[in-house]
Amino acid sequence: MSKTVSCSILGLVFGVVLSVTGTGLAEAYETAPVTNGGTLQGKVMFKGTPPPPKVFELWRFPDKSFCGAISSEKGLRFLREVIAGQDGGLKDVVVVIEGIQKGKPFAFTSAQMEANVCQFLPFVSVVSDKRQITVANRDPVAHDIQGYAYDQSGIDIVLHRAALDKRGTTDVVNLTKGRKVFTMQCGRHSYMQSWGYAIDNPYHAVTNLDGAFTIGDLPPGKYKVKAWHPTLGSQEREITITSNGSTSLEFTFEYH
Repeated sequence: MSKTVSCSILGLVFGVVLSVTGTGLAEAYETAPVTNGGTLQGKVMFKGTPPPPKVFELWRFPDKSFCGAISSEKGLRFLREVIAGQDGGLKDVVVVIEGIQKGKPFAFTSAQMEANVCQFLPFVSVVSDKRQITVANRDPVAHDIQGYAYDQSGIDIVLHRAALDKRGTTDVVNLTKGRKVFTMQCGRHSYMQSWGYAIDNPYHAVTNLDGAFTIGDLPPGKYKVKAWHPTLGSQEREITITSNGSTSLEFTFEYH
C-alpha cells in the first residue's frame, strides 16, 4: 500500500552545502564554445537476480503508524537498493564523463530531495561541488539526518546532525574536499536512506528504470566514462567522440 503526502511542506527544510571537489583534475572546469559536438548514448543493464531488500520491523521505530503507510501486511518496511526494469535496465546509476576540463556551461541548479512517507526521494542524487542539496520534509513527523562521506581509502566521515523537528529548521553541512560519494540516513527511521555522487562538470546522467542515458554536446576527443551505482560499485570505459557523431556504450552490472 502506498500513500502520497500533500506537497505542502509540513516539516523541516534544510540545506546541505557540498564542498566536494573532484580529484585528479589539473584545473577547474571552464565554459568554452562547443562546435560540432558529439553525443554519447547507451544503456546500463543488470544481469541476474537482484539482491533481496533490507527488511525493517516497523514496531522497532517511532512513528510506526504514519510510516507504516508503505509496508507489508506483516508490518515490515523494505529498502530495495538494486532496482531493475522488466527489460533488465538498471535504475539509479550515475554516468559521468571524467576529467573533461572545457565544454558547455555548467549550469547546475540546486539538487532537490524530499522526505515523503518516511523515505528519501530520489534514492540517488547528483550534486555539484559548489551547489546545494535541499531536503524538504513533507511528513508530519520529525526526521534526524545523518551524513556519511567516503574518501579514497573507503574510510567514512560521520556527520551526525541533531534532530530536526517537524516545525521546520535549517542546517548546513560542509563535506571535506575530495569526497565524491556520500549517503544520508535518518537516525530515527533507519530504513530512510539515500545516496549522492558529486560531479564537477555538466556531462552526466542518472538512469531510470529503462537504464538508458544520453550525454550530448561533447567536444570531440577521447574520454573516460564512469558508471557508478551505490551498492554495485563502478565501471569505467574509454570512448572516442567524433565531430557531430554518436557513440554507443553499454554497461552491465551483476550482483555477487
